[in-house]
Amino acid sequence: MMAKVGIIFGTDTGFTRKVAKLMAKQLGKELVPDKPVNINRTTVDEFLAYDALILGTPTYGEGSLPGIDSGITAGSWAEFLPKLADNELNGKVVALFGFGDQAKYSERFVSAMGLLHDVLIEKGARVIGQWPTDGYEFDHSDAVRDGMFVGLALDDKNQALLTNQRISQWLEQITADLAA
Repeated sequence: MMAKVGIIFGTDTGFTRKVAKLMAKQLGKELVPDKPVNINRTTVDEFLAYDALILGTPTYGEGSLPGIDSGITAGSWAEFLPKLADNELNGKVVALFGFGDQAKYSERFVSAMGLLHDVLIEKGARVIGQWPTDGYEFDHSDAVRDGMFVGLALDDKNQALLTNQRISQWLEQITADLAA
């Protein structure tokens, strides 16, 4: 039996949703049976019901997760993560993707992805899909561990022409682990 993968994202502008839908289409309905959903439209039970997860987030403000404090009226990751306090994610396979602007926000490029990573690891998740930092130009990112991003780093402002290729390569890299 193939794992049921959920794609959940936080967004305000819609770009993260667009990429989540592209990923779902590339992975196919057999692996990703449900449409990608905004984190502000899901419950803890729905989140935990998936065998594996692909989670996406942009970076806001001073390198923080999107949420009401960063101006998102409907809430996002900042409001959802505390709801996981009484739940463990032991063994749950999770892959992360994050967005940032490495030119304008070079000192905190895709840092929110690192914050999300740390919460998930603390809860016992097995995070897959590390991505090389080669080909990016930034000063600092809280999403880098041992010289690699903790997930797929995307910069649609400065490297839009690389986005689709990076997504395809990353999905190819993580599909076997997600499906297991």
